[in-house]
Amino acid sequence: MKVAPACPLPGRECSKPNGLGAEGFSRAHKINIMKFSALFLSIALAAAACLAQESRPSEKSSRIHALEMKRIDGTMEKLSSYKGKIILIVNTASECGFTPQYAGLETLYEQYKDKGLVVLGFPSNDFGGQEPDSEEKIKTFCSTRYKVTFPMFEKVKTKGDGRAPVYDFLTAKHGEPKWNFHKYLVGKDGKVIAAFPSKVAPESAELKTAIDAALK
Repeated sequence: MKVAPACPLPGRECSKPNGLGAEGFSRAHKINIMKFSALFLSIALAAAACLAQESRPSEKSSRIHALEMKRIDGTMEKLSSYKGKIILIVNTASECGFTPQYAGLETLYEQYKDKGLVVLGFPSNDFGGQEPDSEEKIKTFCSTRYKVTFPMFEKVKTKGDGRAPVYDFLTAKHGEPKWNFHKYLVGKDGKVIAAFPSKVAPESAELKTAIDAALK
């Protein structure tokens, strides 16, 4: 007389399916256990992968040099072209009380560009609707009125929904701009060193001291 094998799941009472002998019953349970084990392993691996992805900073969020932005003339530019330089990023506007800072930013750029500083201007209509014009008009305004030669980019959003990727990066640890001509200083390693409000002029000792320290 054949005796049915013990249930492969300890602590569980097994019933024998109709039409299955002892050998078939045992084989069916072994297959079920293998399927369960494979499913459990797949879920565990998927969960581990998700956790690893969440804990690892993306290239976009951790380094500005991974971004690509559109210049004011419509051409795309990889910000990796500024690797090894100190970057001063400013949200600009043509009809703001701080608009004359264009002149100071150009002077600062001329003074420091050979030392490793680049100024990047990002026009924005976020504050007071003070940058209503098209990129073409902004470009003409900057070049004719203030003789701007530092790189200018397309109009962007600097805060809230639809914020440009470059401002996602800048604001992650240093907050959103409070007004036009808010300044972010980025080091050679691509990390934000400091942020300066609009009232800190390009020629201010505070800003120049920070630039000098970053260039060392």
